[in-house]
Amino acid sequence: MDILARGRAYIFGIVYRWVLKPVLFLMEPEKVHEDMLIRGAHLGSSPLGRWLIRSCFWYGNPKLKQIIAGIHFPNPVGLAAGFDKDGKLTQILPGLGSGFEEVGSVTAGSCAGNPGPHLWRLKKSKSIAVNYGLKNVGAEVIARSLAELSFSFPLGISLAKTNIPATIDEQAGIIDYIEGYTSFLRNQVGDYMTINISCPNACGGQPFLKPAALEGLLSALQKLRIEHGDKRPWFLKLAADIYPTMVDDVIIVARRYGVTGFICSNLTKNRGNKKIIDSNVPSVGGFSGAVVQELSTNLVRYIYKKTKGEFIIIGCGGIFSAEDAYEKIKAGASLVQMITGMIYQGPQLISEINIGLVRLLQRDGFSSISEAIGADYKE
Repeated sequence: MDILARGRAYIFGIVYRWVLKPVLFLMEPEKVHEDMLIRGAHLGSSPLGRWLIRSCFWYGNPKLKQIIAGIHFPNPVGLAAGFDKDGKLTQILPGLGSGFEEVGSVTAGSCAGNPGPHLWRLKKSKSIAVNYGLKNVGAEVIARSLAELSFSFPLGISLAKTNIPATIDEQAGIIDYIEGYTSFLRNQVGDYMTINISCPNACGGQPFLKPAALEGLLSALQKLRIEHGDKRPWFLKLAADIYPTMVDDVIIVARRYGVTGFICSNLTKNRGNKKIIDSNVPSVGGFSGAVVQELSTNLVRYIYKKTKGEFIIIGCGGIFSAEDAYEKIKAGASLVQMITGMIYQGPQLISEINIGLVRLLQRDGFSSISEAIGADYKE
């Protein structure tokens, strides 16, 4: 089966990189994004479409299965928040071989986002500059839509505060988070929740990365969770450019309120990053892909070592191959997420990574992916 899957992924990879990508890259990136969402939602809406995609792309192996925080993951590779903002792809992604998905980021109110354009390709840097500014149709609309569906893989919900001037005030921002979280409680949607406190493109910056503000936010959310008996895992999504001292402070507060873990990381806004080698760089937005790869892996490594594996970590940023994913897993990530890799490599990349992970596990003598988590620090 692995030989057939490898051959299939190899062929689709060639077709994407040499035929489809050159055409797609002639189009505006936001138009391509919108078209992919429409086509993916259409294919996912019918049994025939789901069967077709699964037949072309799906790969599974028992060595990749895990139970993390009580949730069964078929493999460790998922779609990061930021691509499927309104939850349109939940029915088609399992057929692509995705082990899970994180919808969003979602905000309490419908959010138009920042003025366009929103996306730029930095081809030499293998990166996307993103300035959507949390564009989405709003938590209640998305929660109600998802509540009508069933899911064949774990679904995470990334929640942020609405990107409007009214939420710049700290207390107003907390109320906004609470309102958004309540929508998913009310509609009973989501296997886990992510609190996105690090969007680089929202007005007011990232105030909840500060310990006192984070304390207020988590205290309010914890109270809400207790009131509703919500025991789902919950994560904090951290900034790529966060300083170690800030990470230490966040860890202390997160521990106090029983946060399950961290997503490492969001986009970077550092235009001095040496990984940015394109000459035409937009003045707004944050950078994904290869530009953030080392930053995110270092953050995974720092938190895992600092806490001795106390928290579950999801590695996100710059995954283009099985080796990239494996590096984050050995550094301490239990799961990994990606978007940019598929834009540059193709949708078959999910299966390519999972196939490659099985090979790397066999090479290193591991019987399951769980044994490889934090392997860089095990004797």
